Amino acid sequence: MVYTISGIRLPVVPSACKWSRSTSNGNRNTNLSLLLKDSFSRNVFVGMSSPDSDSSSVMLAATNKILVPGSQGDGSLSLTDQLESPETAQEDLQVLPDVDDPTIEADKKHGNEVKFVEPTSGYNEFDNEQDSASSTLVGDDGRAHGDKAATSDDEKKGVKKYESRSRTVSPPGTGKRIYEIDPFLNNHREHLDYRYGRYKRLRDAIDKHEGGLEVFSRGYEKFGFSRSATGITYREWAPGAKSAALIGDFNNWNPNADIMNRNEFGIWEIFLPNNADGSPPIPHGSRVKIHMDTPSGIKDSIPAWIKYSVQAPGEIPYNGIYYDPPEEERHVFKHPQPKKPKSLRIYESHVGMSSTEPKINTYTKFRDDVLPRIKRLGYNAVQIMAIQEHSYYASFGYHVTNYFAPSSRCGTPDDLKSLIDRAHELGLLVLMDIVHSHASNNVLDGLNMFDGTDGHYFHSGSRGYHWMWDSRLFNYGSWEVLRFLLSNARWWLEEYKFDGFRFDGVTSMMYTHHGLEVAFTGNYNEYFGFATDVDAVVYLMLVNDVIHGLYPEAVSIGEDVSGMPAFCIPVQDGGVGFDYRLHMAIADKWIELLKKRDEDWRMGDIIHTLTNRRWLEKCVAYAESHDQALVGDKTLAFWLMDKDMYEFMALDKPSTARIDRGIALHKMIRLITMGLGGEGYLNFMGNEFGHPEWIDFPRGEQHLPSGKVIPGNNSSFDKCRRRFDLGDAHYLRYHGMQEFDQAMQHVEETYGFMSSEHQYVSRKDEGDRIVVFERGNLVFVFNFHWINSYSDYRVGCLKPGKYKIVLDSDDPLFGGFSRIDHRAEYFSSGGWYDGRPHSFQIYAPSRTAVVYALADGVEPVKRMI
Repeated sequence: MVYTISGIRLPVVPSACKWSRSTSNGNRNTNLSLLLKDSFSRNVFVGMSSPDSDSSSVMLAATNKILVPGSQGDGSLSLTDQLESPETAQEDLQVLPDVDDPTIEADKKHGNEVKFVEPTSGYNEFDNEQDSASSTLVGDDGRAHGDKAATSDDEKKGVKKYESRSRTVSPPGTGKRIYEIDPFLNNHREHLDYRYGRYKRLRDAIDKHEGGLEVFSRGYEKFGFSRSATGITYREWAPGAKSAALIGDFNNWNPNADIMNRNEFGIWEIFLPNNADGSPPIPHGSRVKIHMDTPSGIKDSIPAWIKYSVQAPGEIPYNGIYYDPPEEERHVFKHPQPKKPKSLRIYESHVGMSSTEPKINTYTKFRDDVLPRIKRLGYNAVQIMAIQEHSYYASFGYHVTNYFAPSSRCGTPDDLKSLIDRAHELGLLVLMDIVHSHASNNVLDGLNMFDGTDGHYFHSGSRGYHWMWDSRLFNYGSWEVLRFLLSNARWWLEEYKFDGFRFDGVTSMMYTHHGLEVAFTGNYNEYFGFATDVDAVVYLMLVNDVIHGLYPEAVSIGEDVSGMPAFCIPVQDGGVGFDYRLHMAIADKWIELLKKRDEDWRMGDIIHTLTNRRWLEKCVAYAESHDQALVGDKTLAFWLMDKDMYEFMALDKPSTARIDRGIALHKMIRLITMGLGGEGYLNFMGNEFGHPEWIDFPRGEQHLPSGKVIPGNNSSFDKCRRRFDLGDAHYLRYHGMQEFDQAMQHVEETYGFMSSEHQYVSRKDEGDRIVVFERGNLVFVFNFHWINSYSDYRVGCLKPGKYKIVLDSDDPLFGGFSRIDHRAEYFSSGGWYDGRPHSFQIYAPSRTAVVYALADGVEPVKRMI
């Protein structure tokens, strides 16, 4: 496995854990943004290969609450498959050295500073004062906060607006249930109790000094710009600055016009009264910045809490925009947010590259063109990437510069709200790919060196710099950083009505080594030791408290490759608190297998990877995400069919053996991943029909300090779009693959097998290349053999009765060869077979996947597109 930087392939330590990130390679002497508006980037795009999670080989079996090591892929029936009858297993677990003092000494031992976090801002004082002559606070959206007499637009339109000040976060629990769920955690109780103790002390401090997490997470109401009846207040935390002034179009950028005052906590503030005619002192759409004299010199920066940031045509740096549109231009939410589904079927998307044309798409076009497509395909959630403003387009949204601002490339904040409202009308959850793991190292349009010091929002020195991502790393032990990030998560849920998050780069957060060049083997010492960043883990516990406490229907998904135990256990029980973990090992396993001959595939290896997850901790499975589609890597379709996709996908032309194999396995890989991989499923847009191209953002040449020039792609958007027209074309073989993906979603919607607790693998035959398993009330049969088809093949089942086919990958609708008669009925017979009390006989053609259900209630697959 290698990392790829603009076509240059670099060797990687074979045992290293690989991370996936599209990022810029830095090399910015001025630290300015490098994307010209709707034009091109002048920096290099870096695509890394996907994470290797196979080493995380420990899971919990489902019934007896026993930790079971996964099989070694030798083809034997793994205990991880037999969720009905787990057995006890042992693992070489070590105990951390004893600690005399569970607090101070533990701080030293776990690599953290000896400290007790105290507030640095006196923020609660703001809540006790009248905000510049008015107790009614109005946010950047112009709506009153905290004024019970005020009626929101949402309430006028009949949409229930939950009053933010009435929400509360439940107090911490005991944090002890994790030891009942996983007894092996008792061997690391010292570390876990210490971690939970830090969490509880921090909760107590926030309650004491800030009025609780509910108040603490509303920092956006006070910091940045807040509108009141009498004017506008601007506040910023910049303790390193020697002086500060608010500048912008409204005062002709005069640094002497509006000087800010500093309090003892390093917060700068200014109040601008309304104009004589009652109009606001800063007009809507005005460019604004904060002018500071810092230890690093004079600098003009975009406010850290800015709600909108725009790059003017022909300019390199971004400008903060005071966003306060008139009532008639504000989007009013009309549709209630959908309830959390039992199983998530996520359509991962990127608004900018969602057009069939080579351009940056808009929120409104995505709303009108792509959302209906997602609904027709049968997904119940859309996950949107690259929402937070990022000056470098090719970073795929991962080098965030403005955390509270939606990307201006795709439209205005109200355009984004309109998109989300339309998704809710269609019954779709909208998840945001949120980046709290690191930040852009841009100085003028980001948080880096904001107040002229290296350790403002981030750790100072090497600990605050991610050498692979060329980005800054937050100091999660800082009071104001906690306020900033917790408020940021709440802002997107409250203001934009997102339904939850996919947290990016969580492994990087939880360990000081960031998961780089580390092979996670499943040994618990890898999770609970000196390399664990306890401050970061406690932050994740707090943000899940905010998400689930204030928005009970919201979903949180963590991108963790390490397999951290208790990651998806509620915080009150001692866990980190996520709802789902991304099952990242699966995609790596498929790429690993596709590099081998079919004869070298092992059914036990496949099943082990798919089922190797922890008891009571839900996973989102995927065969491929955006990671596998980046330049320098390949989509599964391209791994399978390569250049043949350019010439032999038309139905009026003969197929090839490579195309036939590729289409068959593309369908099988997706179905077995959804069937066994987790409680949720994810697909990146376009991959449902086998998008033939990778993702390559527009970029120019990069000139390295050494003098070497790395070529770009002539700033082309050709590979930064999605060819939905290929999947819709009935005369192309892509259409059959899209139809199959849709049928998968329909079957899951009908039978809800991903959310079923019943899962049993009854056969994984290495000779026949047959896999048989039950999920819910369905029986799945996969024949991975490249030649052999089997007639009168007996498969076990739990329930007796008549079975019918509900999904057949060989159906001609899906580009198959119609080798199975769908009119056939399959009657079970008694007697134990493959560990099941009943069985029935089938025909299993080569390279096919068929799903059977009891005849009562069977619904046929519907053609929707």
